[in-house]
Amino acid sequence: MNVAFVGLGVMGYRMAGHLARAGHTVTVYNRTSTKAAAWCAEYGGTCASAPAQAATGAAVVFCCVGNDDDVRAVTVGPEGAFHGMAKGAILVDHTTASAGLARELDVRARAAGFGFLDAPVSGGQAGAIAGKLTVFVGGEEATFRVVEPVVRAYGHAVTRMGAAGSGQLTKMVNQILIAGLLEGLAEGLHFAVRAGLDAKKAAEVISKGAAQSWQLENRAATMIDGKFDFGFAVDWMRKDLAICLSEARRNEASLPVTALVDQLYQRVQARGGGRWDTSSLIDLLAKP
Repeated sequence: MNVAFVGLGVMGYRMAGHLARAGHTVTVYNRTSTKAAAWCAEYGGTCASAPAQAATGAAVVFCCVGNDDDVRAVTVGPEGAFHGMAKGAILVDHTTASAGLARELDVRARAAGFGFLDAPVSGGQAGAIAGKLTVFVGGEEATFRVVEPVVRAYGHAVTRMGAAGSGQLTKMVNQILIAGLLEGLAEGLHFAVRAGLDAKKAAEVISKGAAQSWQLENRAATMIDGKFDFGFAVDWMRKDLAICLSEARRNEASLPVTALVDQLYQRVQARGGGRWDTSSLIDLLAKP
């Protein structure tokens, strides 16, 4: 299939690579052209000078950028993908963005004769490299059926959650759960250290019981060691939590723990940890 991929960041670079390795013909666009050139040198695809050019002739256009404004720029902006897509083509947005934007783009895509899916992912850089991301999808069932086998090049769990916006709402649930879990993990490990336990041994045995989680198994050791120079950045998490809290104000959901953890991440940023992994919440406890 002829496809396009717009946005070659930490996630998009690898996701587009999996599409190429799966046998698809991939045209890429990235705001920093040297990154696109490096991708083409590695995977043998074609570089485009604008999203519209990348989208020309593509059956599916994938997008993975920073925030709502970035998505609008690369889709409906002056040189956006919508200006290059043919009727019947499909735009798949992997950006973690607002549900309102997803609904907006769905309406605009329908009016132009395109398909649209909001499809944020979970699994981080490690999942993107391994091709084992979880993909939450919102949009029409028929459109999803066309795209699902393509997305499985990098998604080991690809699930349609409902109408446009449902993928983004599910990603919000994911981030709400992780925020609360990481604070609980930070407090538990901090308590273990202060209690004189072998904290790593405690984490290992606890991971075999009801408190098991991906974060416990993959982040406990580095949290105890105070290492955070990797993973999903605090700056990105705060962007995501802002989306969650905004949506909660709209639907009147109560998120007291999420709001508290967002404030804690603000404190991590204030001590220079904006690019630290989200597990760095423990630094506030270890070094108050």
